[in-house]
Amino acid sequence: MGIEYCNSLGRYERRPSCRVRIGRYEIGGGAPIAVQSMTNTDTGDTEATVAQIERIFRAGGHIVRVTAQGRREADNLVNIMSRLRSDGCDAAVVADVHFVPEIADIAAESVDKVRINPGNYRLSEGRFEALIERCRRRGVALRIGVNHGSLAKRIVDTLGDTPEGMVASAMEFLRICRREKFDQVVVSMKSSNTRVMVCAYRRLVAAMRAEGMDYPLHLGVTEAGNGIEGRVKSAVGIGALLADGIGDTIRVSLTEPPENEIPVAQLLADCFAVREGEFDVVPPENFSPYDYRRRASRRCGCIGGGQTVATHDELDGEALSGAAVLDAVSGNPVAEWRSAVFGLDEQVPVVLHRRYDDASLETMAVKAAADFGVMLLDGLADGIWIEAPQFTPEEIRDVELMILQASRVRFSRTEYIACPGCGRTLYDLQSTLERIKAATSHLKDLKIGVMGCIVNGPGEMADADYGYVGAAPGRITLYRGREVIERNIPQQEALEHLIALIKADGRWHDPQ
Repeated sequence: MGIEYCNSLGRYERRPSCRVRIGRYEIGGGAPIAVQSMTNTDTGDTEATVAQIERIFRAGGHIVRVTAQGRREADNLVNIMSRLRSDGCDAAVVADVHFVPEIADIAAESVDKVRINPGNYRLSEGRFEALIERCRRRGVALRIGVNHGSLAKRIVDTLGDTPEGMVASAMEFLRICRREKFDQVVVSMKSSNTRVMVCAYRRLVAAMRAEGMDYPLHLGVTEAGNGIEGRVKSAVGIGALLADGIGDTIRVSLTEPPENEIPVAQLLADCFAVREGEFDVVPPENFSPYDYRRRASRRCGCIGGGQTVATHDELDGEALSGAAVLDAVSGNPVAEWRSAVFGLDEQVPVVLHRRYDDASLETMAVKAAADFGVMLLDGLADGIWIEAPQFTPEEIRDVELMILQASRVRFSRTEYIACPGCGRTLYDLQSTLERIKAATSHLKDLKIGVMGCIVNGPGEMADADYGYVGAAPGRITLYRGREVIERNIPQQEALEHLIALIKADGRWHDPQ
């Protein structure tokens, strides 16, 4: 078994990375994990965008991304930067360029960093090399932002929209950066599917290490949604990587005001600032950190033998007497659990237990998701048990179910794959998501994508049952899976059409 993506599974150790400067701020090179967010205003609107950047900055997000989807928005970046600096705000501004490479060239003349989607570059044209030279001349950093939902056709045709495809896409461009001797580069490998996201980052780190690369990494789960569910989903994916020292900067993507993302991201960063405790971890030969495989165990009451991963209230006497209940009490619970699980007879069912004394349900949920998530993503638990006497059993069970669902091991509720919104968004995402949730949250085992525009819509909601995607201002396109069902529905009618589609498929039932 190879652990090429980290130095140790039993000791917390930050992955070494080179230092990248973004405006006045630095990431990588041993710097503390930086938190950031993204505006959802029209980038052509200077006043609104500056005001939102400043709110994010005051909340503690010193790196802020803004979309530059067209020439008008890219040209206005110079006004946004001028206004920020005249206001005394030194936030590092990142231009997000998704479709048109020429827009990145314009943005690089104004901002501190440019994020590009490699899926929109043809390597034979030399445009990426030209962008590197622009960035080098102005001291601008570059993010190679690979999204699961928008890989280049040449990649999808050979490797599919897979973690392997995401890694291949990133490595193409990183090799160019190294050839051009440009090291002010950050990489991200985002997906709304936590299993895909974690696997992609692990594989990328292994690939970079094999070629002697040490570029810093930006972490994030795309389209995580809102509320505690959105926070838990982000914590599962981001926490799984931070636990092994992977990640130099993070964003928690929520369908809420962007400044709400900062405290959650900072909580995660603080949780992994120090992880005390070193354990002897010897994985079995059949363990793979890249391919999900549930650990084999015998049936014992309600757990083991391939049964659904149980919550604490489902653990019966037979399960508790026959299972190994592993209590993590150290400051490094993931390593502690790994050591214990890998040291067991491989047929013994495993229940993971940890106590939390946080006064806030949200804080407890985020911490627990960051601790338990990686163990579930690696298939190493038959049950989980959160002990938190300050909360009701119902509240604890609800958090446990959220963690199981975010880890892709048990689906018990409607899942909303909802983007946080940006300047490309074509309708009011926050209020729309609430209306859709109010109408459909009683349904079980459904995945509904709620996407502001077409950029990441079909790709990131590829495993969704239904998709609600902005097609034009005030217009919605509905999907069943990846298939377009109705185009350009007036938004005021779109929810009704979505419900009708679910009913037509026989997947609707009235609330109890």
